[in-house]
Amino acid sequence: MSASTEKKNRQAARAAGTDKKTLAQEKEAQEKKKSNLRWTLGTIAVVLVVVSVLLLNSGIMYKTTAFSVGSKNYTAADVSYRYANQYYTFANQYGSYASIFGLDTSNGIHGLEKQACPMLEGGTWKDYFLEAAKNDMIHATVLGQYAADNGITLDADDKAQIDASFEGLDEQATSYGYASGDNMLAANYGNGVNQKLVREAYEESLLASKAGQALLDSFTYTDDQIEEKYQSYAGEHDFFDYAYSYISAERVETTDADGNTSSDVTDETVAAAAEKASAIAEAYKKANSTDYAANLIEAAEAQEATASEQTHVQGSSVPAADWMRDASRKAGDITVSPDASGCYVVVYLSRDDNHYNTVNVRHILVNAEADENGSYTDEAKAAAKARAEEILAEFEAGDKTEDSFAALAEQYSEDPGSNTNGGLYENVAKGQMVQEFNDFCFADHKAGDTGIVYGESGSYAGYHVMYYVGEGKLYSSVIAEDDLRNTDAEAWMEKAEEANPTKEGFGMRYVG
Repeated sequence: MSASTEKKNRQAARAAGTDKKTLAQEKEAQEKKKSNLRWTLGTIAVVLVVVSVLLLNSGIMYKTTAFSVGSKNYTAADVSYRYANQYYTFANQYGSYASIFGLDTSNGIHGLEKQACPMLEGGTWKDYFLEAAKNDMIHATVLGQYAADNGITLDADDKAQIDASFEGLDEQATSYGYASGDNMLAANYGNGVNQKLVREAYEESLLASKAGQALLDSFTYTDDQIEEKYQSYAGEHDFFDYAYSYISAERVETTDADGNTSSDVTDETVAAAAEKASAIAEAYKKANSTDYAANLIEAAEAQEATASEQTHVQGSSVPAADWMRDASRKAGDITVSPDASGCYVVVYLSRDDNHYNTVNVRHILVNAEADENGSYTDEAKAAAKARAEEILAEFEAGDKTEDSFAALAEQYSEDPGSNTNGGLYENVAKGQMVQEFNDFCFADHKAGDTGIVYGESGSYAGYHVMYYVGEGKLYSSVIAEDDLRNTDAEAWMEKAEEANPTKEGFGMRYVG
């Protein structure tokens, strides 16, 4: 190739941009461009991280909507509080027994997303408590709408109750090492949770509770409707006295081909148990005494078996239930009722169909003071009794009206379940209260009768100053009417919830 030709080729290559120098310059420019792009993207990523941290620290992200019910929006902090509250309620209710349900409470609300919940197939405990929190918000929203539509508001007593719940919170927080009540709430319930938010949630919950009761009270039924409902239970809620003997079928041990042993009943041993039960029944029928329980016990002993008398057992739990709950049953009737593992011999004694009047009473509870071991000494009980006698004497020295007793109950009673409504319990049923309280209620008192009775359960020991108000509703009506109201209220709630669809928002990722 001639020099002139090579020169011409180099000139053409430069013009086309394909000579070595030009290609090297272009490559350098491209690498610089890529480097600039990487730096720019990296800077953006860093800026986004910084902005995210700033937003979290500012609390803005916890104010974003996490859950909506109809037009009502709940922030991430709102949901976090209700979520944590569901956890604490469950943990406090079951205490050390929470582990039975597979819940590890050692780390509080932290780590719940890693704990499988046996009550929620394929879900975690976080899922479980979050679902409960959502339901709480749904109910609060629709009942809040019911309150608004029906003029239901929080009154002065309600607001005083709320105020009392927050008294001394900052001082309490300081004693636990927190800078303020807000810091303590955020640490235990989630970022963004503070006193203002908790107060609003408390107000919403209390209003929903009032609205829910008003909703229940809004349904009315005739006596015929109530009785028809009770009869539909076919004795399930009635109470029965009966005597019975259970003959267990003998278990037979077997060994499989691998040498594993097991024991179980067989058709033959079940039949043998039924034969023995029939022999007891035949012996019972030959007795002449009207002490039917004793007759069965004697007949069972003759067959080297045992029998016993049972009292006040609800119809949903009795053996040979269909036979026992038959309306034609009379005292002394007997039946033999086999099951998969043996055979019952059952003697019907009596039935309480709950058609008795409940009672309305007022009381003033004076607790005995427990010692350091949680026990109640005779001295502590005596002091509580003396105080109860003083309160009764104060009542007797006044005008001795129901209103004056109610005023003393609100002043002195230590029963949190009734000391804000004058100590009143309405429609008290048999067996509902501790024995001594129950005995006073159903001792044929007349309106205005008073007395002092001792009471003790697992949660207290003390004395009740009693005031008999009068008879309440038939207990059968209380059961049936409550059922009717709850059924109608549930139907109302379902319809209201359908009209208020739910939706999760961006803020849900900041919950918990």
